Amino acid sequence: MPTPSSESGECATPVGALPPHPPLLSYSRTGIHREVYVQGLFEEVAPEYERMEGFMALGSGSRYRKQALLRAGLAPGDTVLDVGTGTGLLAREALALAGPQGCVLGVDPSPGMLNEVREPRLQLLRGSAEALPLPDASCDFLSMGYALRHLRDVHAAFAEFYRVLCPGGRLLLLEITRPTSLWGRLLLRGHLRVVVPLLGRFAGCSQASKELWHYYHETIEACVPPPVILEALRASGFLDVQRHVEFRCLSEYMARRPGRTDHPKSLPAQEE
Repeated sequence: MPTPSSESGECATPVGALPPHPPLLSYSRTGIHREVYVQGLFEEVAPEYERMEGFMALGSGSRYRKQALLRAGLAPGDTVLDVGTGTGLLAREALALAGPQGCVLGVDPSPGMLNEVREPRLQLLRGSAEALPLPDASCDFLSMGYALRHLRDVHAAFAEFYRVLCPGGRLLLLEITRPTSLWGRLLLRGHLRVVVPLLGRFAGCSQASKELWHYYHETIEACVPPPVILEALRASGFLDVQRHVEFRCLSEYMARRPGRTDHPKSLPAQEE
């Protein structure tokens, strides 16, 4: 497999598409194309998404997102691209860390989610992870919060992430990973399929919100495992690829596009 040249900035080109998970019952039984199904869900729940996310995170979401961005190396003055920005939850934390000299852009395929962004300093663009509407080497830091499971092709998305990052630019992908223990899997299932929808019902949220969290759980259960994601990042040319885990199921995938002084050979993946 070809590796990138730090002088030319060319990215390794993995062979074949890598879906984040196989077809799932929740959308395959409807006969609706996966992308249409997922975008329809997000469009419908957009006005209540942040309320439901608060139930899912039990109030810890903002603090955790900020800590993850710091661990990944986001610095004041950075130009940040937040992919799958949704209502801007992760992008807002990036704005606070990048400071007045920084800039944060949010990209998402859902007009409904983008319409719910309430942070005027965010620059919003409609687009997908596999075809980012930005020029080459245009950002210092790229983030994506809990959207890897909704991608069409992991390899294509990672190639785009490499393309838009400047040499030496950093990457952070937040994701919920299937717990390794049976008790952990049961707890996560109960939280996403019972507790969160129940809290949502009491808060007046729609039936579509319940369907979304069921879909979330299905995608977490079926998502490609962490070693596959780490290897896909390496195959796309990233260096310093690693995974940090919090609360036993929150994965932080971190990596760096090679700088001009890096040796072109990728380093081995690491996992904490």
